[in-house]
Amino acid sequence: MKTLVIIDVQNDFMPGGALAVPRGDEIVPIINKLQKHFDLVIATQDWHPENHSSFAENHPNGKEFEIIDLNGQAQVLWPVHCVQNTQGSELHPELQTSKIEAIFRKGTDHSVDSYSGFYDNAHIKSTGLAGYLREKGAKELYFCGLAADFCVFYSILDALEEGFSACLIEDATRAIDASKFDEAKNEILEKGGKIMHSEVIFE
Repeated sequence: MKTLVIIDVQNDFMPGGALAVPRGDEIVPIINKLQKHFDLVIATQDWHPENHSSFAENHPNGKEFEIIDLNGQAQVLWPVHCVQNTQGSELHPELQTSKIEAIFRKGTDHSVDSYSGFYDNAHIKSTGLAGYLREKGAKELYFCGLAADFCVFYSILDALEEGFSACLIEDATRAIDASKFDEAKNEILEKGGKIMHSEVIFE
């Protein structure tokens, strides 16, 4: 079963949002067009409490985008974003949602960040996504969304680790840092993932 996994297409990651990904809004029409080509469509949402430890303002003298050690994990300190039940945490209003069968929320534990749609960054707590996909009989996963060099990238790595076939739809994602995205793509290929353009699917 071909499955489209839409990662964090939320208002705070769009231009003008709290943690804007450059040109992030450009992917929404592509993702809408992609959905009808898949048997199963699911999505993830960053869903942080206000006291989340990844927010710079929750650390004395914390500076945005500084990297600290947090419980043994390297942690980027982010601007406050995707706080539960705020407009910033909502899916982009132009994203078509009628085909999305389930939404998996992540980053709900204040003490650890969660880039991947499968696990938190310490790989302690599962979102249940892998089990859901197996229950559905999903084997081929295609990833799109935001941000390419963080949440999309780590979701793909976890998908491969869980034994799924994983493919990045490159033009249906945008990165915070272009150089990091180049490194991420190399790692995806090295670990057995694939990268393609949406036109291949439309054909």
